Amino acid sequence: MPSTKTLPLIKDAERLESRLKEIPAVPGVYLMRDEGDRILYIGKSKKLRNRVRSYFRESQNLSPRIAMMVQQVREIEFIATDTEAEALALEANLVKQHQPHFNVLLKDDKKYPYLCITWSEKYPRIFITRKRRAGSAKDRYYGPYVDTGALRSTLHLIKRIFPLRQRPQPLFKDRPCLNYDIGRCVGVCQGLVSAEDYQKIIQKVAMIFQGRTQELLDILEPQMEQAAEDLNFETAARIRDQIKGLQSLSAGQKVSLPDDTVSRDAIALAADTEHACIQLFQIRAGQLVGRLGFMAEIPRAETGGQPLDSGEEELSQLSLSSPARLGAVEAGAILQRVLEEHYQNVESVEIPSEISVQYDLPEGEILADWLSNRKGRKVTILTPQRQTKAELIEMVERNAEYELARMQRLSDRNSQAMQDLAEVLDLPEVPHRIEGYDISHIQGSDAVASRVVFIDGLPANQHYRHYKIKNPEIKSGHSDDFASLAEVIGRRFRDKKEAGSSATDCVTDLTDRRNKEKEFSDLGEQTEMGSFSTVSPSIVDKPDLIMIDGGKGQLSAVVAVLREMNLLEELRVVSLAKQREEIFLPGESLPLPTNSEQPGVQLLRRVRDEAHRFAVSFHRDQRSARMKRSRLDDIPGLGHHRQKLLLAHFRSIDYLRLATPEQLAEVAGIGPRLAQQIYDYFHP
Repeated sequence: MPSTKTLPLIKDAERLESRLKEIPAVPGVYLMRDEGDRILYIGKSKKLRNRVRSYFRESQNLSPRIAMMVQQVREIEFIATDTEAEALALEANLVKQHQPHFNVLLKDDKKYPYLCITWSEKYPRIFITRKRRAGSAKDRYYGPYVDTGALRSTLHLIKRIFPLRQRPQPLFKDRPCLNYDIGRCVGVCQGLVSAEDYQKIIQKVAMIFQGRTQELLDILEPQMEQAAEDLNFETAARIRDQIKGLQSLSAGQKVSLPDDTVSRDAIALAADTEHACIQLFQIRAGQLVGRLGFMAEIPRAETGGQPLDSGEEELSQLSLSSPARLGAVEAGAILQRVLEEHYQNVESVEIPSEISVQYDLPEGEILADWLSNRKGRKVTILTPQRQTKAELIEMVERNAEYELARMQRLSDRNSQAMQDLAEVLDLPEVPHRIEGYDISHIQGSDAVASRVVFIDGLPANQHYRHYKIKNPEIKSGHSDDFASLAEVIGRRFRDKKEAGSSATDCVTDLTDRRNKEKEFSDLGEQTEMGSFSTVSPSIVDKPDLIMIDGGKGQLSAVVAVLREMNLLEELRVVSLAKQREEIFLPGESLPLPTNSEQPGVQLLRRVRDEAHRFAVSFHRDQRSARMKRSRLDDIPGLGHHRQKLLLAHFRSIDYLRLATPEQLAEVAGIGPRLAQQIYDYFHP
C-alpha cells in the first residue's frame, strides 16, 4: 500500500514523468489509485501512454469530475491487452467488480426509476427503486424506465399473475396473511415454499423485464398442456391464467415493426449546451417492450475548432463543435459510452441481435465484437439511413427531444425560483442547497421531526433524514415544538463544532468530501427508503438556507441554538408560516412583504410541504408500530409463544395483571421465576 505521505502524481513532476514513461503505447486498461490504494477510476485506450498522459497536461481542459480525480491520483497501474476489443471487455469486468467512484458517466438525477430483484436474498424481493448499484453484486437492476406509471402498472399486474411475496415484512408472526389464502402469495413469510421453487417463479418474472415475454409464453404453454394431460387441472388453470395475463401485458403496445424475428435496440439522443438526453427503445418480437432513459453532462471545452479524437477522449472531456449543436463525432462517442455502460450491467440474454444507432460509433466494430462474445451470437450495430429502421431512429430521437425540452423547462423554472428567492431574502448567492425542517406529533405522543433537502430547486431524497425526539419532557399530553426544533437543529450541526472546521470550507477532494458528509450527519437517524444516487462533489456541503416550518416562535428557538453554537453568522435561517404563507427573518418582528404566488415563495412552500409530508409519514409509522406492540413485549424472557399461552389462559391483560405469581406459574411454560418477573412488571 502506498505511503500516506506520498504526494499526488500531479504535484510530483519527476515521479509522474517516470511513471508515464513506463506505460507502453499499446491497447489496454489503466487503473488510477488514491492514497489509500482505493481504485478511483478505470479506463481503456488503444494507446495507453497517450491516454494517461492527457490527464496531466496543463492545457487539457478537464471536467470538474475528472479534475477532482486527478488531484487524488497517487499511483497508476495498467494491464496491456492484444486488441482494443480485449481492452473493452477487461474494462467492463473491472468496473463491474470494483465500481470505482469516478466511473460515473450517466447522470443520476433521480429522474428515472429502476426495478430491482434481490437475488442476494434466499427469497428474492421485487421492487421499484431509485438506488443503483447500492446493494449486493448479485442483485439485478432493470431500467432506468422513463414511464414510471407504466412500470408500476406492469409490476402490479405481474403480482396478480404470479404468486409473489407482497410485503417487505410479514404481517403476522405465526401465520400467512390474506394474500396466501387468495393465491397471491406462496407463504414466503412462513417458509411454506422452498427457496428453490420460489426462485423459479422469480426467474419467470425476470424474463419479462428482460424483454423475453414471448420466450416465457413458449415455456408456459407446454407446461399447461402437460399438466392437463396429467389430469392436474388446478395447475393447468393457474398456468392458463398466467398466459392470459402475460398476453394482456403486451396487448396495448402501440409500436410494431414488420420484422418480428429480430430483437433490436434503437438508441438516439438530443442535446443542448450542457446535457444530452438519451433514449433507448427495446424492440422484441416486433413490439416495444421497454423505453429506457439516460442523462449525460456535456462540459464545454475550448478546442480551437479542431475535432476531438473521440476514440481516445473520455465523454467527460467532449466538447461542443458549436454552441447550439452537438457534432456527429461527439454524439457518436456519447452513444458509444452509454451503450458500453448499459450493456455492462445486463445479462447476456438481454443483449439484442441488432442495435440501431443515430450516429456512427467511433469504436462500433469493437463494441459489436465484445457484445457478440458475451451473447454467444453475432450482434450487429448499424446506422440506418432509410425505410422502417430509419423511421424508428427518428421516433426515438423525437422522444429524446421531448424529454430534453421538458428538462429545460423544469430547469428554467427552478432557476427563476432560486433567483427570486435570493432577491427576496437578500442572499449573496443563489441558494444551491435548501434544508427544510418540521415537527409532527399528536399532543406530544410519538413526536418526530424531518429534514428534507432540495438541491438546485429539486428534492434530493438521498439526503432526507428522520429524527425521533429524545427530550423526556415531550410526551403524550405535553408537546413543545420549540424545544423539539432546537433539539433537531442541535443534533444536525453538533458534530460540526467538534470537528473544528468552518462550515464554509471548500471540498477539494473525495476524502474531504466524505469527512464533510460525516461531519454534517446525525447519529441514529434513518434515511428514506428507495432513494439513492451518486452524490456530485458540490452537493455534500453546508446548507445555503435553512427553512423552518412555523412562525416567529419556532424561528426564535432555532436561532437561539445556532447562536449558542456560534453558527448563526454562517447559516442563513428563515421560517415560513402556514396560514398566510409569511416569511420571517431572525430579529424581525414583521414578515417580509412578499406575494405568496411569486416563484421564490412557491419554492419555499414546496420545501415546507415536503418536510411536512415526510414528518407526518414517519409519525404515522411510529404511531402504528406502537399501537401494534403489546405491553407483554417489554417483559424480558416472555416470547410470542408464551404470550399466547398467557392470553389464552387469562383471556385479557387486565385479568393477567391481577393474577398472583402462583396463578401465573400454573400456565404451561411459565416457571416460578418468569411468573415472578411478570408479576413484578405489573406491580413495580
